[in-house]
Amino acid sequence: MVDVQLPPFRSLDDFLFSSARFSVPDVRNLERWNNRIINNLLYYQRNYFASALVFLLIVGYFQPFQLFLGVAVMISVFLGFVWGAENKATVRRFRRNHPSLCLIAILGSSYFLLSMLGGVAIFLFGITFPILMILVHASVRLRSLKNKVENKLESIGLKRTPMGLLLEALGQEQEAGS
Repeated sequence: MVDVQLPPFRSLDDFLFSSARFSVPDVRNLERWNNRIINNLLYYQRNYFASALVFLLIVGYFQPFQLFLGVAVMISVFLGFVWGAENKATVRRFRRNHPSLCLIAILGSSYFLLSMLGGVAIFLFGITFPILMILVHASVRLRSLKNKVENKLESIGLKRTPMGLLLEALGQEQEAGS
């Protein structure tokens, strides 16, 4: 964790407004779509974390205990999954071959546990909705040539970032910049 570095914030103009370009991804080419998502998650990660934090603070203001419960359950399920992937070969193989299903399984397990504890609404609006918005933005955001060059230069330094560690835990060990 010592060598983990936070990337810079990207400007709102680049992230959402006039210089941002958006396009529906080609769902027939899943590898290219996945590459776009991973590159955007890595490039805009500080913006995504800030956006998710805003959602969490708003929901936490109105329902702090339910949000804390939801986050605790989600983190517990995620850490259980990571532990299983590190210690069980079948889980590790499944994570490598089906990363999207692993994310769905983590969210589904969290939803099931929270439905038993009574925190489903907070889970949906406070945790799942920000994740959905981040994935939608990462799916439709096209990158400019300038952003691609910056991302290549950043990845040459082999920086480890929080999003990179999260993607690695979910089985997405790809290098950014393609």
